[in-house]
Amino acid sequence: MQSPAGSTPMKSAQAPWRAWLLTDTPASPRQAALGRAYRRWRRFSSNPLSMLGLAILLVLVVVAAVGPLVVAQDPLHQVLAERLTPPNAAHWFGTDQLGRDILSRLVHGSRLTLAIALLVVVLVVPVGLLMGTVAGYCGGIVDTVLMRVTDVALAFPKIVLALAFAAALGPGVLNAVIALSITAWPPYARLARAESLRLAQAEYIHAARLQGASHLRILLRYIVPLCSSSVIVRATLDMAGVILAVAGLGFLGLGAQPPSPEWGYMVASGRNVLLDAWWVATIPGLAILAVSLAFNLLGDGLRDVFDPRNGG
Repeated sequence: MQSPAGSTPMKSAQAPWRAWLLTDTPASPRQAALGRAYRRWRRFSSNPLSMLGLAILLVLVVVAAVGPLVVAQDPLHQVLAERLTPPNAAHWFGTDQLGRDILSRLVHGSRLTLAIALLVVVLVVPVGLLMGTVAGYCGGIVDTVLMRVTDVALAFPKIVLALAFAAALGPGVLNAVIALSITAWPPYARLARAESLRLAQAEYIHAARLQGASHLRILLRYIVPLCSSSVIVRATLDMAGVILAVAGLGFLGLGAQPPSPEWGYMVASGRNVLLDAWWVATIPGLAILAVSLAFNLLGDGLRDVFDPRNGG
């Protein structure tokens, strides 16, 4: 039975590329890298929950990028005559105590919340990765000193330590980022150290030493890249916790300050009218829940993809 018209050319056009990517005998490092990436994507896309998390995050990125250009209302504009208006055609998510449109504040706040979370991860991942790989590869006194510093940081609950630093530094977005960054790096250092201890005894590392490669080259060329996948997966899973911590600092008044449309502050500002105007606190709370869930689903999918037991 012949396939429908138009389907055969598409199949014949795609099959060579798929065969080229999935070949067991790649002709170049580039082909091998592309084939490995394609296999990982197929494994990731086969998980519906991981794809759901990715879709939610893509929607968040699009909203943060172009949403403020589409939403007409000013997130800071106050209309006291329309305060605590329930969701309607003019204000899809209602208004808050000062008559500000919640949808507009939610859209503009997505930029701030996502930027803070990404900035924290960008700051802490290189620090934790560097400390962990140096400690695991060098060993001896270097490992002892770096890991004792890490143990001291891990001895305190992260959110309590972040609150202490945020209170000492003062309220504000920048201080919230610094406070969260100071407390978030130890788990990455521990993970990178464990990976480095295993990789340092690998045969190809011994071969690189015999060929005259310096310790710095081995660290930067082999150890750090091979540890990066596990650390990135951990960072993706931790993004949910970072977003909740950012919202928590905003809720306590130690993060973004009014009239900033940060989601945690929006929840805090609506807690006093929760029974009379549920939408003021509930809608930004649901946004925090959705983004945190999306990062967890994405992190679970990446963990399965990069798991060596699954061929990652």
